Amino acid sequence: MKLFHGYENAEIARPAVLTLGVFDGLHLGHQLIISRVVERARALGAVPTVVTFDPHPRAVLHPESAPPLLQTFDQKVEAFGVLGVEQAIVVRFTPEFARVSAEEFLKDVVYERLQAREVYLGRGFAFGRGREGNIELLRRVSRELGFFADEVPEVRLRGQRISSSRIRELLAAGRVNLARRMLGRPYGVEGRVVRGFERGRNLGFPTANLRPANRVIPRRGVYATATLIEGAWRRSVTNIGVRPTFENDAEPSVETFVMDWGGDLYGDVVRVRFLHRLRDERRFEGVEELKRQIDRDAARARKYFERAGVRRSLSVI
Repeated sequence: MKLFHGYENAEIARPAVLTLGVFDGLHLGHQLIISRVVERARALGAVPTVVTFDPHPRAVLHPESAPPLLQTFDQKVEAFGVLGVEQAIVVRFTPEFARVSAEEFLKDVVYERLQAREVYLGRGFAFGRGREGNIELLRRVSRELGFFADEVPEVRLRGQRISSSRIRELLAAGRVNLARRMLGRPYGVEGRVVRGFERGRNLGFPTANLRPANRVIPRRGVYATATLIEGAWRRSVTNIGVRPTFENDAEPSVETFVMDWGGDLYGDVVRVRFLHRLRDERRFEGVEELKRQIDRDAARARKYFERAGVRRSLSVI
């Protein structure tokens, strides 16, 4: 997939079928939009294209209420490629760009520069100065210039609209199973493994102390997880918390015990995906009580991983 920072740098070889959006998390609703773009581009011999914005527009216009993002920029771009996008154009969102009218952007960038044949928006998405660029304006401009425009319906689960904000709420509550259903995959973080106090190793459960790049971390507690090591997803148990049995840390840590594996991950960048919540974090009276609980956590995790559906998913997760 080709990545262009700024539409003026894009190398346009063929017309595009495109969508516009922030696409934080790339949940099932986003995936439906992108699948429509990819399908129509293939039918027309055009380039499936995503135009996205960085940083998040709210971080520029209303930083006090800007949401923490579910994905890093690199994670999002990688996912675009997995979904079949061939060209991603990143528009640097600035106060100056925010003053560009939606109609001007559609005419000068989407139509003239990117040679759009078709444009698709997610339901409710708006762009341009004062968020004036809604589906009605897009359809009017498309009729004037001769390209096609349409709105992709929203995706709902259990009667609820799937959205990035709803997924953040679920993760904050520790409801990783429902978040997984809305994302179409388990929620994951990635980060570099750094040296900690090595208390887990002394207890017989060596852990990788992760410094996550992701800003959204699930609620404190213990989870059955999958950890990507050397190209394979391995069974693991992850604790998110402040180590209350020893001394409360200022910031929650992410510590992962990879089951049936004895390698060294220090300095590596690893990915951890959250599959199932085992319990809340709590304080224990001493090291022996903590060790017994870790044994029980590992046993529960093993039972979880023995489920047929979980065993199959680990090969493709």
